[in-house]
Amino acid sequence: MSRNLLLSCLLTLFIGACATSPTGRHQLMLVSPSQAAQASEQAYPQKLKEYAAKGKLNNDPQTLARVKKITGRLIAQAVRMYPQSRSWDWEVVLIDDPETVNAWCMAGGKMAIYTGLIEKLKPTDDELAQVMAHEISHALANHVAEQMSVAMASQMGLAVLSATALHDSRYRSAALTGAALAATLAIQLPYSRAAEAEADRIGIEIAARAGYDPRSAASLWRKMGQLNKSSPPELLNTHPSADNRQHTLAELAPKMMQYYHPDEVHPVYPLD
Repeated sequence: MSRNLLLSCLLTLFIGACATSPTGRHQLMLVSPSQAAQASEQAYPQKLKEYAAKGKLNNDPQTLARVKKITGRLIAQAVRMYPQSRSWDWEVVLIDDPETVNAWCMAGGKMAIYTGLIEKLKPTDDELAQVMAHEISHALANHVAEQMSVAMASQMGLAVLSATALHDSRYRSAALTGAALAATLAIQLPYSRAAEAEADRIGIEIAARAGYDPRSAASLWRKMGQLNKSSPPELLNTHPSADNRQHTLAELAPKMMQYYHPDEVHPVYPLD
């Protein structure tokens, strides 16, 4: 097959796999959200098994109850705003790793937060809600499927494929071999700046609707910036800098105040 024909076939496939995020951003979706969720269903228990074997699944009742209550309020708003997530089997675990300041959410609502984030940042409930709402937003905006799609596109661009294979729907299934591994890698690799900014925008609204102060998003990133003074400049990083993130979220907060009603009773999604 000629190079031009190969490029034409690849271009046709990529155009057919375009999608639009909740904020209107164009996304490459060679892996569908449902495929990403299925892969995460396989990957999540494997990850938990690894943590359990190392004694790193934290069952501290007080901290776990706090995380589940906050996350449950956020999920209740997420499923109201994004009905497609109503059928997800939402879960959250606490991972005992005092040096890791992180949290993540796989496709389909499979979440984890590390004790290092809580111990080092000492977030208020409002700030912790911003963290979890941000991670939930990655799943709602199909960022894991997008991440997996970009990885697949890279492989396809390097592969020598026949025109028949490119138009064969079985190719996508074959490319998803080891999908659980791909789903795991998708949450370990950094998201693009566009995806991070999108998750910030969606997350701050979800948190506000769940009764968490949107002004806390900026204070969270102020703490993050203080913790990561040795971080590389933004131009050398795929993520927006903590300072820029803090500034952007501070500008968004007044617009989110219309959704913030802390005195109301907010529903809590049940997390076992």
